[in-house]
Amino acid sequence: QVQLVESGGGLVQPGGSLRLSCAASGSIARLNVMAWGRQAPGKERELIASITSAGSTNYADSVKGRFTISRDNAKNTVYLQMTSLNVEDTAVYYCNAKRILPPLTSWGQGTQVTVSS
Repeated sequence: QVQLVESGGGLVQPGGSLRLSCAASGSIARLNVMAWGRQAPGKERELIASITSAGSTNYADSVKGRFTISRDNAKNTVYLQMTSLNVEDTAVYYCNAKRILPPLTSWGQGTQVTVSS
């Protein structure tokens, strides 16, 4: 099992930026996909960004062009750089890890991001 710990959340004004970090308890190099999801109040959790072990990235339309996911295998850490934040980005942000063989899916405890003036 991989333990994931998110950090970097907080209160930011509309138009501002934040960088979230996700530290894994073990090596992420063999994890097939690392991702970020978020859950806003009253809504289901949604995946917003993912990065494969080969470095390929994918983004939800709602964050494309504003958020950037990256991974540092040497530090066993995944990042989510968020820019041009708006109130609709307010949510708890979760880190996710997936491995195909043997199967593994792990979620962190989440970090709160609040966008408000």
